[in-house]
Amino acid sequence: MSGSRRWIGPVLGTGALALLVIGCALVLWPFLSALLWAAVICFSTWPLYRQCERAVGGYRPAAAAIMTMLVVFVLAAPLAFLVTALVDDIKTVAEAIAHVLEEGPSAPPNWVKGLPIIGEGVATYWENLAHDAPAFIAELKKLTGPVTDMALAGGAALGAVLLELALSIFITFFLFLHGRRMIGFMRQISERVAGPRAKRLLMVIGMTVKGVVYGMIGTALAQGLLAGTGFWIAGVPQPILLGGLTFALSFVPGGPPFLWVPVALWLLLQGSMGWAIFVAVWGLLLVSSIDNFLRPYLLNQNSNLPVLLGLFGLVGGVLAFGLIGLFLGPTLLAVAYNLFLEWVAAELEERAQTASPSGVPEDTRTTARN
Repeated sequence: MSGSRRWIGPVLGTGALALLVIGCALVLWPFLSALLWAAVICFSTWPLYRQCERAVGGYRPAAAAIMTMLVVFVLAAPLAFLVTALVDDIKTVAEAIAHVLEEGPSAPPNWVKGLPIIGEGVATYWENLAHDAPAFIAELKKLTGPVTDMALAGGAALGAVLLELALSIFITFFLFLHGRRMIGFMRQISERVAGPRAKRLLMVIGMTVKGVVYGMIGTALAQGLLAGTGFWIAGVPQPILLGGLTFALSFVPGGPPFLWVPVALWLLLQGSMGWAIFVAVWGLLLVSSIDNFLRPYLLNQNSNLPVLLGLFGLVGGVLAFGLIGLFLGPTLLAVAYNLFLEWVAAELEERAQTASPSGVPEDTRTTARN
C-alpha cells in the first residue's frame, strides 16, 4: 500500500504538468506563427539593437522602441508602396477591360498565323471572336468566375499576412526589451536538457537561422534586381514596381515565374514577340535559376548542413509549416544533423577509449611517448 502511494504523487504531478503544457500550447497556438516571425526578426537584428542600446546609454525601452519603428519602416513602407501601386494598376486594368468589352478585341497580329501547328487555328478562333461580340463576352465570362475567386483568395491571404505582420512587429518590441532574460532562460533550459552539448546546439541554431535569413533576403534581392533589369531592358512599364513584386514573390518557392511569365505573355499579345522571348529566357535562366544555387550557398556559409538537406528543409518546411517553415525546416534538419554528428563522434571516442588498455586513446599514448 505504501509503495503504491509513493508513485501516485509523481504520476499526478507529471499529469498536471502535462495538462499545463497542453493548455499553454492551445492558448499560444493561434499566435505561434507571429511569435516565430518576431523571434526571427529580433534574432536577425540583435547586433543592430545592441548598437542602438549603446547609443541611448543603455536605456532598453528607448532602444526597443527605436528598433521596432525601424522594423516598421523597413517592412511596412515597401509593402505599402507595393499595395498602393497595385491598386493603381488594378484601376488601369479595369479601364482597359471595360474598353475591350465596349469595342471588342482587335484583330490577331500577323505572327499568330506563323506559329507552328496551332497558328492557323488560333488566328481563326481569334478572328471569330473579334467579329462576334456576344461570343467574345460569353468566352470572357467563363474566366470571370475563376479570376474573381483568385482575387478574393488573394485579398484574404494579403489581409491575413498584414495582420500577422502587425502582430509580429508588436511582439518584436517585447522581445527586444526582454531579450537578454529570455536568452538566459533558453541557455538554462538547454543545458538541463542537452547537457554539455547545449552551447554547441544553440550556436548551430543561431547560425542556421542567420544563414536562412541572409539566404532568403540575398536571393530575393538578387531576383528582384535581375527581374527589374530585364523588364527595363524589354521596355515593360513600371519595371521598379515589377522588380519589387518579384522580390516579394521570391520568398515563396517557385514564386517569380508567376510574374515574369504573365509579363512575357503580355509582350506577346502586344506583338513584341522578340522581347517576349527575351523576358521568358531572362526569367528562366537568370531570375528563377539563381535561386537554385545562391540560396543553398548562402545557407551553407553559416551552417554545415549539406546542400541537399538544406533544399529539403526549405521546401519541406514550407509544405509542413507554411511560410515560417522556410526558417523552421532548415533549422530542425541542421539540429538533427549536428546531433547525429555529435553522437557519431562520441561513439568513436568511446570505442577508442575501450580499445586502449589504459583507457587512454592509442593516438594520445603514441603522442605522449614521442
